[in-house]
Amino acid sequence: MSASDETVQPYLATIEVGGRRLDVSVLISYDGIEYGGRLWFAETEWEDEGIPDRGNLPGRSRQEVEQQARRLTEDELIARYRRAAASRRRFIALRSVTEDFLAKVRYLNQVAISMRAGLIDTEGAAQEIDYTEHQLHELVRQFREVAGVEHRVEA
Repeated sequence: MSASDETVQPYLATIEVGGRRLDVSVLISYDGIEYGGRLWFAETEWEDEGIPDRGNLPGRSRQEVEQQARRLTEDELIARYRRAAASRRRFIALRSVTEDFLAKVRYLNQVAISMRAGLIDTEGAAQEIDYTEHQLHELVRQFREVAGVEHRVEA
């Protein structure tokens, strides 16, 4: 598994906003350069994946991103939820696949740059580029399935 595939979503807290209980988690992924986290808010009574905050929590490791998220106070989590709810995207599945696609493109570019600079061996880089290209093709196939869908489609 390449570093670009490592995505985790640890639970952070449960908050109450307007009589609704929301589970808060942070989706942490690696784009080949740095780790980034995005808060997710999901109603405890619903089985949907919730809505993401548009803010990013960057870090040098998954642990650093998670620590930043855990340092947010309840008031800060509520403010971020309100921002997320105000700018809620309708097509979360399409957005998710698009973000995955862009992360793979960035990773592919970073591998190619590192190979050309002599930082990684050509054979290993070529295998990683082939694998990433395969992943990009799979993501392109998913676009058709998620376009126009207002909830996340399970893979």
